[in-house]
Amino acid sequence: MWSWDTQHQAESAQQNVSMDAPTRFRNLCRSSPWKWQTLRFEYREQPLGSPAGDEAPEAVMVRAWLRRPGALRLEAADGTVLHSTTGINDSRDGLYVSSTRKSWLLPPQLVTPVYDDGGLVRRRPEAAYGEPCFGNGRFAAALDPVELAGNSPVPAEFPNLNAVELHSITEVDHEGRPAMQAIVVPNAAYRPTDPSAPLCHEGRNLVRVDVGTGVCVAASWLDGPAEGHLLKILAADEYMLDDLFLAESMNLTDVRRHISWDIPDGG
Repeated sequence: MWSWDTQHQAESAQQNVSMDAPTRFRNLCRSSPWKWQTLRFEYREQPLGSPAGDEAPEAVMVRAWLRRPGALRLEAADGTVLHSTTGINDSRDGLYVSSTRKSWLLPPQLVTPVYDDGGLVRRRPEAAYGEPCFGNGRFAAALDPVELAGNSPVPAEFPNLNAVELHSITEVDHEGRPAMQAIVVPNAAYRPTDPSAPLCHEGRNLVRVDVGTGVCVAASWLDGPAEGHLLKILAADEYMLDDLFLAESMNLTDVRRHISWDIPDGG
């Protein structure tokens, strides 16, 4: 029997195939808050030097564990803890007493966006957006690269209102994961999350966005000095204990690990 669900799925698949690449890329850039809750990754401020990627040994690499909202742990390559969230259990009474409208916004995971037929976000609702930041704003912007797309599509009659122009969009492999790559040129409407550390600069930029998470995993300024970043996703939506993000261990038991019981000899 040809049910409504079967017909709808077939129509959605057909529309997704016909969706133009720029629209899909922009919707992917809007989707990060709804694609994952925890992320483990390696990050370095080293531009993507070629389509295959180049890593310079002098680039400083950090390992990160992030749990939304606001929990972040960073380690150097040798395991030294560089940063660990200490306020994940703090009272928020002072925030709410301020009685500002922004203080009452819900996290994006608790509100529903408008999706396209491919499951990507076409229009983002008003919510309490924001990722943990370390070093500069590029770190947080890479985790949610909405600045490359804006919160919603612009009218077809005014294409210059798009945040960036997109060229040469392709599907590539980045560290074993599928990604969308594009040459990005910012328009006058481009508003970076952190003006001092934008994801793209004036002129051409090479940008990659991970298909599974919506995270900007690589960026490089092609028409200027060597600036950019590389991000390698190690795992998404792993279970992460509070203990991981505290300055001092609470000695909690990780229930995922086998607990051995030593039984003394009867003699």
